[in-house]
Amino acid sequence: MSLYAMQKFLFALNREPEVQRRYAEGGAERAALLDGYALDAEEREAIDAGDIGKLYVLGCNGQLLMHFAPLLGMPWADYIAAMRDGVQKYGPVRAGIYAMTTAHDEKVAGV
Repeated sequence: MSLYAMQKFLFALNREPEVQRRYAEGGAERAALLDGYALDAEEREAIDAGDIGKLYVLGCNGQLLMHFAPLLGMPWADYIAAMRDGVQKYGPVRAGIYAMTTAHDEKVAGV
């Protein structure tokens, strides 16, 4: 997994109009854009599909995802739900600062 490459891409996408344009164009243009990042197949598929939940589970920082969601046309409540749904669908967060050390149904810090 290349968490750094995923987050580097999302950082660029969130800040650079040209990267946003190429991503939005889709097809061959998006593919060429993603070729510039060291992503594995699972990461690339999640980015290409705009799968916020999968990206969260792969370890992407929520601050980066929170800016990606509006680029996808996703309202705030749907963004929050997508992360929760991602954990339910794909399992615990695998890496990064949100890596989960508890099961889905366990309370964290007694909460």
